[in-house]
This record gives sequence, structure tokens and C-alpha cells, in this order.
Amino acid sequence: MKPTRLFDYIAKQFDDGAIQKFVGSRDGDVWKFYGTAEVIELSRKLASGLLDLGINPGDKVGLVVYKNRPEWVIADLAIQYIGAIGVPMYPTISSREYEYIMNEAEVKVCFVGIGDLYDKVSAAQSKVESLKEIICFDKQGGRTLWTDVMNDKNLEKVEKLSQEVKSDDLATIIYTSGTTGNPKGVMLTHSNIISNVESCCELLPVKRGERVLSFLPLCHIFERAVLYVYTSIGTEIYFTGTDNLGGETGDLVSVKPFYFTTVPRLLEKVYEKIYNKGLALTGVKKKLFFWALSLTDDFEHGKNFTGLDAIKRKIADKLIFSKWRAALGGNVKAIATGAAACPAKIARVFSAAGVTITEGYGLTETSPVLTLNHYYDGSNKIGTVGVSLDICDIIIDRSEGDYNEGEGEILAAGPNIMQGYYKQPEQTAAVFKELNGKTYFRTGDIGTFVDGPNGKKYLKITDRKKELLKTSGGKYVAPAPIESLLKEDFLIEQAMVVGDQKKFVSALLVPSLDALKVWCEGHHVPWTSLDDIIHNETVISRFQHAIDKVNTNFSHIEQIKKFALISSTWEATRNDGKESELTPTMKLKRRVILQKYAEEIDKLYS
Repeated sequence: MKPTRLFDYIAKQFDDGAIQKFVGSRDGDVWKFYGTAEVIELSRKLASGLLDLGINPGDKVGLVVYKNRPEWVIADLAIQYIGAIGVPMYPTISSREYEYIMNEAEVKVCFVGIGDLYDKVSAAQSKVESLKEIICFDKQGGRTLWTDVMNDKNLEKVEKLSQEVKSDDLATIIYTSGTTGNPKGVMLTHSNIISNVESCCELLPVKRGERVLSFLPLCHIFERAVLYVYTSIGTEIYFTGTDNLGGETGDLVSVKPFYFTTVPRLLEKVYEKIYNKGLALTGVKKKLFFWALSLTDDFEHGKNFTGLDAIKRKIADKLIFSKWRAALGGNVKAIATGAAACPAKIARVFSAAGVTITEGYGLTETSPVLTLNHYYDGSNKIGTVGVSLDICDIIIDRSEGDYNEGEGEILAAGPNIMQGYYKQPEQTAAVFKELNGKTYFRTGDIGTFVDGPNGKKYLKITDRKKELLKTSGGKYVAPAPIESLLKEDFLIEQAMVVGDQKKFVSALLVPSLDALKVWCEGHHVPWTSLDDIIHNETVISRFQHAIDKVNTNFSHIEQIKKFALISSTWEATRNDGKESELTPTMKLKRRVILQKYAEEIDKLYS
């Protein structure tokens, strides 16, 4: 029987045989796992305890942790069983943002993990009238522990309420990490998310019992929907953090996963480490490394290499690429990436090395996947975000802008589209559009369809509608493609194109510290500090070379005329009380960066 509610997925595992290692996380050096039977038992007892705390169907319950953990899954299920609505929140936001979200959503109870989360949520509690209880997943003095809430008094009522949950009931409200203004609460039903999960299950290259890593935050719909896919398939889910992935004792090597999801930034960092190790080699080993790397330049999915070309790649695979795969555990079939654009070079290098990158596209408002590059049938085109899911109707709307040929705003319709923004009817109305008798969601992204393998149409994102720059000469410039190409240079860690209402386009560049140190050593540039080295003429000349190379791909109007090197990395969290430069999903907060570096930008145009 097909699941109609999200919690049905775990019950499905009893039909297929209960899973002994369902979700697990590290307890020191030991992995502690919960089986499906235990998760169901604990979540129902926790649901019983929530009823005693006065949580009723339709009430909102918050969830916030620093690292994914089994207890998050148990609490998520407990909330669903009684028809309540989960409100997951990022651990990196401020007390003011917790206050805003919990007031608007009228959160009654909030589960928190370790660290400063209790203190931040508690600081907001005095200004959130609805919030009656903060429950800890870990022992923290005399504070309420999640296991203390559990009981078996109301199990019959829990069962009755769970049977009354309908597929079109709200399952969650997820607040978007917007780059401007207050976050908006995206309302998603069980059927919204299930339609997406069902469409993606056949597209993931994992089977029952295989190991997967999960480290992207479950408060984001991307990883949460993937979690439900994993649950449906019956995989072993290892929860970890980005701080414990790499190295000889990291979780990639110890777990040996078959699959995981990530954001492009993490892939870029892995590539930077690989490249820097190559730079540090000498003699024949160094030549061999860069020879192998050069073989990835013309890789395309489905392209067949024969004769001498095939022999070269077999040699490169045995001597070089096999070591890369070993550093990822040796079993990884594919890595799915989303949330931001993945540079084509990164996707090409990993895929050529035997780790297929399947880039996809979607939004919180679309539950989230709209398009995906496939793994099994060869429907994968580098530089695109893949083909539409079978449930999605995606069109390109050219009616409201001055777009390049074939481009326009991406509109989407389907059962995965949100119900709207919580308590924001005007904001909701603004993102929907009636066309040909059908209601479409306006993504705010600009794109076009291009031809690709298997005769399919592939979606290519060209920019964000609201991020287009308009020069003082009235010409529109899309910054995202330029930024993506800039970051393909191993010395550039981050980049932002500027030039709105200016005479020409410029760029802010954040150097990759480790790579720049190695480069300076190889070019006899004495290293002092990053603050000093970015003013060195030889270093500036090297970055100018990177700019010149990128400029050949763009028209005169789009080409970067000047640039400034920035010595501090842009982060999603800050400890100095100032606003971060990136959203929790690693997107640029352009407004913040423009304000922070106003002086540097002014110098570019003075």
C-alpha cells in the first residue's frame, strides 16, 4: 500500500522486515544505532508525552540541533503522529530570529540539542508568549530531558490521532533563510513532500541495507526529503557533521558510504585539498597527477573513449583516481548536490574520477526537487540541473522581462508545490501566476531548456531574477555564471560580482588560503600574512590572469574590468555579533557583502 503520510514510510519497513540499523550517530568512538521498531516505539511514547504537555493536532513544535541525530527523527515522527506541525529551525540564527519565527508560528514546545541552543531559545522565550516548554536532547543540568517527557499513558489516543491525519494536512512549516527581510514560513503538507519522495526514490543509486551519510541540516527540506527517501528504500543512515568527514579517521573512510548529499561548497573544498596535494608533489609524481587531472577536461556523461584514450584513462584511474575514491570511503557511487550552482569543472572532475555528481534543482516551496540529473539511465548533462521530475510541469516565462533568447523565469506546477507562506497572504499571492488555466509557482530563477542525452530537455539555471545587475548604461548582467567560472580557479575560494548602477562590472575575490600559500612558495613570493600578500604585485598579477581567462567567456558588458582581493572568508555563522555573509544554505547575502565592503567597492569605481 502506498504511503499517504510521512510516518507511513517507517511503518512500511515492517512489511519488508524491520531494520536493525535504521538511524545512528557517534557516541564518542562508537556508533549508536536505533532500529525501526525502536524508533516507532520511542516516537509514540514521546507523542504521548507531548499530549500531556497540551500539544494538540495543528499545534506547532520547534526542532533545532547543530548536528543531525536519531533523536531528531524520533521527535519529528512524534509530532506527526498526533497531527501537530513541526517547525525546524537553523541552529545558527540569532535569538531575535528565533523570537520572530516562534511568535509567528505560535510554537508551544521546542526541542533543542547541545551547545548554546537552549540559551538562545530560552533568551527568546520571554518574548514568545506561546512557548511553554524547552526540551533538551542531552542532559543539561536540571533542564527537561526528552526521555523524561515520554510515557505510555496515551498510546491509544496517539494511535487514534495518527489514523485521523490526512495526506493534505500540514506536516511542517519551514522558514526560508532569505537573503533579505524576515524569513517566510513555507507550508508543506504530507502529500506535498510524499509526491516528491516517490518521484525521487527510483533515481537514487542506493539499495536496502546500503550505508548513506547524512550531514546536511535536517531543518532544510533538501536533506529532510532525502531522509524520507532513505527511509522508504531501507538504507542504514549514519548521521554526522562536516567537521568529522575527511581524514584517515573521518566518517567517509570509517563508514564507507554508498551515497550522500552535499552542497557544492564542500565539493569545492575537497577538490582544493586534492589540487593542493598535487601541487606539493615533485618530479614524476607531480607530472603524473596533473596529467591525470587534464584527462578530466573533456569528460561528458555517456562519452565513450576508445583506443589510446581509453588506455590513458585506465592508467589514470589505477594510479590517481582510485586514491581519490578511497579517500571518500571507496564505495561512493554518486553524490547529489543542490542548494547552489555546482561549478561544471567540479562536477566533471569527480564524475571522471568515478564518483558521479548528480546536480538537481528545487526550492523549499517545491518540497524541494523540481529537476534532477539521473544516475541509472545516463540522463545526466554537466552544466545543467537535470530533467524535470515526472510530477512537475516546468515552463519558461518570458513575458515579464528583457531576457536573452530562450531564457525566462522558471515557473513550476505540480503536487509538490507549497500551500503558501504562513500568515503571509500577500507574499503568497505574489509568487503564484495563472497561465492557460493552471496555477504556476514563480521560482524567481531565470533559466532555459537545452538539449541533452537521451533526447531529453535539460534545465539550465542562468541567474536569480532579483540578483540581475543593471549597469548605469542600462545593460543587464547575470552574476551567477561569472561567479561560478571564477571559482573554478583553484586560487579563488569565493567570488561576488558587483556593478549595479555602475559603469562597468567588477568582482570581490576571496583567495583560497592554503592554495595561495603553496602557489607563493612555488613562485618564490615570501609569505607573511594574507592581509599583506593580497597587495603583492605578483599575486595580484596571478589573479588578473584568472580574470582575463574568465572574461573570454562573456560579452564586453559582462567582462570584469576591476577586482578587489578580500582577506576574510565569508561565513554562514559569525561569533562577533555581526550579520553573516552567507545564508545557512551557503548562498551569498549580497546586501550584507555590499554593505561590508562598500569602501573597497567605492575604490574600484573612484
